[in-house]
Amino acid sequence: MSVKPEWAEKDYYADLGVSSSATPEEIKRAYRKLARENHPDANPDNPEALERFKAVAEAHEVLADAATRKEYDDFKAMVARGGGFGTGGAGFPGGFRTAPGQGFEADFDLSDIFGHAGGAPRGGGLGDIFGGVFNRGGGAGRTARPSRGADVETHVTLEFREAAKGTTLPLQLTGDAPCTTCHGSGSRSGKKQKCSRCDGTGFTSEQRGTFGFSQPCTDCGGTGQKITDPCPDCNGSGTVRRTRSITVRIPAGVIDGQKVRLAGQGEAGPNGTPAGDLFVSVSVKPDKVFTRDGDDLHITVPVSFAELALGDTITVPTLDQPVRVKIAAGTPDGRTLRVRGRGITRRSGTPGDLMVTVQVKVPSTLDAAATSALRTYAQAERDSGFNPRADWAGNK
Repeated sequence: MSVKPEWAEKDYYADLGVSSSATPEEIKRAYRKLARENHPDANPDNPEALERFKAVAEAHEVLADAATRKEYDDFKAMVARGGGFGTGGAGFPGGFRTAPGQGFEADFDLSDIFGHAGGAPRGGGLGDIFGGVFNRGGGAGRTARPSRGADVETHVTLEFREAAKGTTLPLQLTGDAPCTTCHGSGSRSGKKQKCSRCDGTGFTSEQRGTFGFSQPCTDCGGTGQKITDPCPDCNGSGTVRRTRSITVRIPAGVIDGQKVRLAGQGEAGPNGTPAGDLFVSVSVKPDKVFTRDGDDLHITVPVSFAELALGDTITVPTLDQPVRVKIAAGTPDGRTLRVRGRGITRRSGTPGDLMVTVQVKVPSTLDAAATSALRTYAQAERDSGFNPRADWAGNK
């Protein structure tokens, strides 16, 4: 499936339910909340929740990165000041037009704004807008931007510990791949000729009134070259449809709903142009023992009353080897203890912490000896003046 961010039509802040001045932490919290609420595992057979989940993931992908967010904000601000996209720009479909009186009107591919062609997001950005409008006049020495293969999105479901530690898994993808006969060139001989219509520039020009306009050459598709002996196996496209197997490395610490980008692993581009990217959308199964808060792991450990009252050292699991945790005498039920460096390793290499919450487990049955000992303790407790409800509900 191709990935095509149409920023002009989307309000990513509204999708996450935050303001445009939201902090990165507010954006992260809003994403996590909405991703959990609309996750496919929690909403089976609910297409509306699935669409909301996809919209939230896309919004987070744009706004979580400071550079991409600034580019998005700048673009939306430009549109609000009078720029527009549509089919009415002086009769040029898909044209860019300024507000009346701003002094220019030009026609160029909307993909230039995002730095991509054919719906495949890549480098470029807002600088391409102004480069396209002001630096393309005249046509001398310029060529059309080559197209590239489509981006592909797939989905994987990981166990909690696989997501936390990172994993490698095989994937099978069906889509356009380089033709093995012509090695992706589209030509039987591997040679191409300069397009006679655009003289190899990739653009054709047209004068309309006092303005000159250019557009990609329709004969060569904007490449500036033509194939005269098309490959019989791919009909000159340079690509064929086939299934291929690749191995994907999922980095440690991915969160539920995150997308992992693998550059150049998407569909092959036509006639030897670059391949698109592969986006792997990740779902993470809940774990029976661990939960996660950022890079910290949380675990609830059952303990006895005696272990809390007298103090003890217990063994608790981690993502690797178990560790021993010391419980101080008199530790209250529900206290959370921190074990530093035993959480999820951040991209910087600094691990989070393991948060251990102790919870008293009461025995359902006692033998005669244990019952007698406990009654003796209870009496000693009362004799000492201890009242567990002394400060509770107004008691004095």
